[in-house]
Amino acid sequence: MTAPSSLDSSLDAARPASPDLLRSVFRRHAAGVAVVTARGGAGPVGFTATSLTSVSADPPLVSFGISTGSSSWPAVAEAGHVGVHILGEHQRELAGTFARHGADRFGAPTGWREGPEGVPVLDGVLAWLVCRVVARVPAGDHRIVLAEVAVGDPSGEGRPLVYHQGRFNGLRD
Repeated sequence: MTAPSSLDSSLDAARPASPDLLRSVFRRHAAGVAVVTARGGAGPVGFTATSLTSVSADPPLVSFGISTGSSSWPAVAEAGHVGVHILGEHQRELAGTFARHGADRFGAPTGWREGPEGVPVLDGVLAWLVCRVVARVPAGDHRIVLAEVAVGDPSGEGRPLVYHQGRFNGLRD
């Protein structure tokens, strides 16, 4: 018989699946921070996303999740194109603005312009893409949006913003 390990005590503390368990586990997962934007009928929309994933290089595809309860969902549900913006650690406030319910996301001090395909493109980001939506896949109370990259710019400067333990943080060396 082997000595008990930390895994054994971890197994003793295991909890059944629940929304709270999933949130608790993913608070420990550091994720890059992006803002997704789209053109809506009543003006631009956008939200902070930590679910951005590179899916394929050929063709270049990305994915992200969005809650069907999000104020941005109706526009994203209809949009032909979306903007994907990689935020820098200098943009904690911007990430918070786009994460906050009811915030004026495109009012001052948010800098942005109309980009390709009429998609709102944010100023000062590390990188941005404009992507053509190719699928919206149901996933519980969310949709996984698959989008093919049309155009972008990776030339922003700075270090990435990450989300960990419920906070926006910079990287530490």
